[in-house]
This record gives sequence, structure tokens and C-alpha cells, in this order.
Amino acid sequence: MSKVIRIGTRESQLALWQANTVKDALEALGHSCQLVLINSKGDQDTTTPLYELGVTGIFTKTLDAALLSSQIDIAVHSMKDVPTLLPEGIVKAAVLKRGTHTDVLVYKDLSFLESDGTIATGSLRRKAQWLNKYPNHNVTGLRGNVNTRLEKLANNSWDGAIFAKAGLDRINKLPTQHIELDWMTPAPAQGAVMVVCRAGEQRFIEAVAPLNHFETDRCTQIERAFLRLLEGGCSAPIGALAHCKDNTLFFKGELLSLDGSTKLEVEKQAPLNQAQDLGKRAAQEILDGGGAQLMQQIKSAL
Repeated sequence: MSKVIRIGTRESQLALWQANTVKDALEALGHSCQLVLINSKGDQDTTTPLYELGVTGIFTKTLDAALLSSQIDIAVHSMKDVPTLLPEGIVKAAVLKRGTHTDVLVYKDLSFLESDGTIATGSLRRKAQWLNKYPNHNVTGLRGNVNTRLEKLANNSWDGAIFAKAGLDRINKLPTQHIELDWMTPAPAQGAVMVVCRAGEQRFIEAVAPLNHFETDRCTQIERAFLRLLEGGCSAPIGALAHCKDNTLFFKGELLSLDGSTKLEVEKQAPLNQAQDLGKRAAQEILDGGGAQLMQQIKSAL
């Protein structure tokens, strides 16, 4: 077995930031590491909407294959891109401390908020949430890495585009002209980074374990449990956020119609040591309150 830990990552600037963060942390613990760059299908096709590509795992499948074939020893992902059910033979090894979870609007001029406007995003969730608040606006598709999306915004007549603040912060690309969209419930696990290993590879699992942040791990587990029960393998406009305060876990989740005209919301809280099933209970409440029918409509439309 190689003494060097081979870290698999996508080639985008943000993915490299994440991988180097893991590399630096492991090297600080005394491990030798090497980055291995691997392109994903989601990176190769930057025009087709994600839901048409089969969004589940579109940015992670190539790294999964490299991991299972022992080309790499660990893989680093934006956690919101990782399917809620990991492939057989792959296990979660660590979840890094979460960055900011909020979305931001990068804009050219905010006057459009009071009139007609066009916003760009490749996210079904962001589109639905925006249309729920601004039903008179148009929303157009936007794909590509952070730098590509910023360039497309600059080169088009759109009024603005929506980004995850954590991604822009991490590569020092947050424009001055932005506002935080604190009314948007983020994607489950937004702002978190996950490290995965092959099942049974104790050397690598144990090496990565000290990087795990308990609170982030617990909160993202609950958010992803909410997502898993709701989506049933189908992409949908789903937001979820859990946070801890004074040994209590607070959760908010929502499901929207594709056009944003319908929004189902749920909020729950529980003592931290009794919150393991909070995401599942919240999802079931949504499903029982009209979410099951709404998910059928979404699946039919997609």
C-alpha cells in the first residue's frame, strides 16, 4: 500500500480549494498527501440542466469509480452534491466544519427587484424560491463552475445570478455588488465538505477521522435524511437547514412546486441527543401535508 494518501478531486478552483484544505489538515497531522485531478460528467457538460443529466451524483460518480478502482485513496466533495445514499463500498469518513450556508444574489442594479427582471440559476430550488417571492420575474438556466457562471452573468443581459456564498468566499470571488438572501432555505448540506473512503480501508478512515466536525456532521445528517425521504430519487426544489444552540437542534425544511407557486414548510426542534430522526419526522410531516402529491407533480413534469 502506498504511504502517500492520494486525494481525488474535481479540477475546478472551488474543488481544488476543498481538496487542498483536506490535504493541509492531513499533512498537519503528519500524513503525506498527493492530489489526483479527475473530471466529472457535470464538469464536462456545462449547458444541459442538471435535472436532465440525472442530477444525483453527477459531480461525484467519476470520483466514486476512481475510489472503488483504487486509483485514489480518499475523495473530497461538496457535500450538497453527494447522493444521500452512498454507493456500495464507499463510506463517509469526515465532514469538515461548515462554512456559511447562505445564498447570495450577485447583481448589476437592484432596481429590477421592484419591477420585471431576469435572474440566472441552474438550481431548481433557487428558481422555485425566487419565483415564490418574485412571481413576475423570469428565471433562466445557468451552468458551469463559479468562474464560468460569473463570466456568463457579466456577458449577458440578466439582472443577477444566485450563488452559494461559501463557494464565492472560498476562492475570493465574492463581488462587491451582492446581497445575502437570508430568506432562502439552503440546499441540504450547503457549505459543508465531505471526505469519503473505501469501506474497510481502516488506515485511511482513521487518518481522516480527526477532520470530522461533530456539529456539522449531525446537522447535515438530519438535512440529508429530510431530503432522502422527500425526493425518492427525484430532483426537486427542496431546502433544509439544521443548526445547534444550547444543546438543542433546530430544523427548518421546505418543498416547493417547480414554478414556486406552492411552498410547504416545516420547523422542528429537539434536544441534540434526541434529534437523530428529526429530518425524517419533518419530511413525513411535509409528505402528509400535501408533499406526496406535490412530489408526484414534480416527477411528472421532469
